[in-house]
Amino acid sequence: MYILFFIISFSASIIGAICGIGGGIIIKPVMDAFGVLDVSVINFLSGCTVLSMTTYSVCKSLIAKDSSINMKLGTPLAIGAAIGGLAGKELFTYVASLFETPNTAGAVQAFILMLITFGTLLYTIKKDSIHTHRVTNLFLCLIIGFILGCISSFLGIGGGPINLVVLYFFFTMGTKEAAQNSLYIILFSQGTSTLRSLFTTNLSQISIFLLAGMVICGILGGIFGRKINKKINEYTVDKLFIGLMIVIIFINIYNIYHFMVI
Repeated sequence: MYILFFIISFSASIIGAICGIGGGIIIKPVMDAFGVLDVSVINFLSGCTVLSMTTYSVCKSLIAKDSSINMKLGTPLAIGAAIGGLAGKELFTYVASLFETPNTAGAVQAFILMLITFGTLLYTIKKDSIHTHRVTNLFLCLIIGFILGCISSFLGIGGGPINLVVLYFFFTMGTKEAAQNSLYIILFSQGTSTLRSLFTTNLSQISIFLLAGMVICGILGGIFGRKINKKINEYTVDKLFIGLMIVIIFINIYNIYHFMVI
């Protein structure tokens, strides 16, 4: 099972680095579907994997000086996302406390993620015909970042497609530019979220071997994903993204059923 989780983490990190979605939106629902680990444990493992991949990808881009990150917009978005990441963890803890079993909270996460993914899919298909904006106001950037961080942290996905839609719509970014800025935002939101989890998650349930392996796979995925991203065009990235969204929708439909019947 560990080997399978390593493969999932590696593959998800490659796709996450290419599309700018972090990889958690793949790791979280797929690991949920196996039903062998607690929801909070999966959230933590997914978050650590995403954090390792985004740290590598963002730092490598900055060092290589081929980064498309818009620091003027990306930094307030990232700061807002970092604060939102903490708020999202608190929100998940509260929602989970409302139910008798963690599985119900997992079903809520899967349902919301399915709706967001479906909305993202529709937007991506229609984005060429949708009028976009160029937000520059610092306060609005902080608010937008906060909402992104809160949603991503609550769902345990690190970042995901919602980042890209927001960057397309509010900041008129191209696919590859949005991908790099999304990873930058995810780095901050996932960093604070993971730091909080270190103090609130029962780490005794987590295998150090599994955690270390997934983190290494996240870094390796970031290395390969970055290389692939440079070799393909934006049209190919969009098609990969659309196909991924369709797969994730079906995985979440299964997870809703799975969590509600066990």
